[in-house]
Amino acid sequence: AGALEPLDLIRLPPGYKIEQYARVPGARSMAVAPSLGVVFVGTRSDTVYAVLDADADGRADEVRPVLSGLKVANGIDWRDGWLYVAEQHRVVRYAASDLKTLARSRPEVLFADLPDDRWHGWRYARFGPDGKLYIAIGSPCNICQTEGLEGAIVRMNKDGGRPEIFASGVRNSVGFDFQPATGELYFTDNGADNMGDDSPPDEFNHAPQSGLWFGFPYFGGGHDRTPDFRGDPLPRTPVFPVINFNAHVASLGVSFYRGAMFPTDVRSDAFVAQHGSWNRSVPDGYRVVRIRFDPRTRKAVKKEIFADGWLQGDQSWGRPVDVKELADGS
Repeated sequence: AGALEPLDLIRLPPGYKIEQYARVPGARSMAVAPSLGVVFVGTRSDTVYAVLDADADGRADEVRPVLSGLKVANGIDWRDGWLYVAEQHRVVRYAASDLKTLARSRPEVLFADLPDDRWHGWRYARFGPDGKLYIAIGSPCNICQTEGLEGAIVRMNKDGGRPEIFASGVRNSVGFDFQPATGELYFTDNGADNMGDDSPPDEFNHAPQSGLWFGFPYFGGGHDRTPDFRGDPLPRTPVFPVINFNAHVASLGVSFYRGAMFPTDVRSDAFVAQHGSWNRSVPDGYRVVRIRFDPRTRKAVKKEIFADGWLQGDQSWGRPVDVKELADGS
C-alpha cells in the first residue's frame, strides 16, 4: 500500500469531511448491499470486487475479488440476493445472498445480445422503482447514426428477457438515478469530442416517462448541433437537458441523497461525479457537483461545486467516477 492520496487538498463545504474508504484496483461503479455489509465495485476490466466493512466503523476491513473473467464488468447492481452485471455484450446475474453463495454461484444469462462494441462499451446499470433493471448503452462512436439498442437507456425484467428502449438519442450515459419523490429518471450524458474546447456541454437530463428522444447524433450536447448532422432535419422533437455542465467534464455517476446524515436541505438534491476532460486544452472536471432541486416543484434549478481539488493546476491525482450512499447516510 503506497502513501495515501492528498485528501486534504479536497475542498468541501463547511461541516463536511472526506476520508478514504478502500482502495480497489480500477474502481469504477459501485453497488451497495447493506444487508451484506458490502459495497460491490465494478471495473472496466474483467473483475468485480467486494469491499467489506464487517465492524461497520465506516472503513473497509477487506477488499477481495468476487467475480472474474467478465467482459468489461462496469455495470453492476445488487438486489434481493442477486448481483447483476451488465457486461459489454450481455447481462448476467449471480446468486449473492452472501459472499459464500456468490463464490459458488454460476452466471445466469438474462440477455445475451447487447451491442458488442468496445467504443463506449462500459455499461451502467441500476434498478428502478418499477423493479426493472435499467442499463445505459453508449453509442459506438464519437458522432454517428445509432441502430438497435445503441445510444439508449434500456430496461428489462429482473429475471431476463429482451430489454425495451426507455430513452433514446443518448450519446454515452454512465450514470443515472431515480428521484426519490417522483421515481423519475435523471441521467448524465457525455457530449461529443472534437467540437471545440467549450462545445458541446455535458448534460444532466430528465426522463419522466418512456419514449423520449434526447437528440444525439443531431446534437452533440445541449443545443449544439454536430457538424456531421448540422444540415439534416430532426427526425423528432428533442428533449434538452435540465442542467448543462461545462464541455468535456465527463459527468458520470449520479446519486440522489436519501439519507439523514447530511443537513436536511441536501435531501432530494443529487450529486454528480465529474471524471474530468481529455479533449480540452485546459483540463476541466475532476470534481463532485451538487444539483439543487426546488423542494416544492421537484425541478432541478442549479449546479454548484460540492467537492474539488483532484485537479491541481493542469495535473490530476484522482478522477471521480461514481457516487453511492452507505446505509448510515455517508
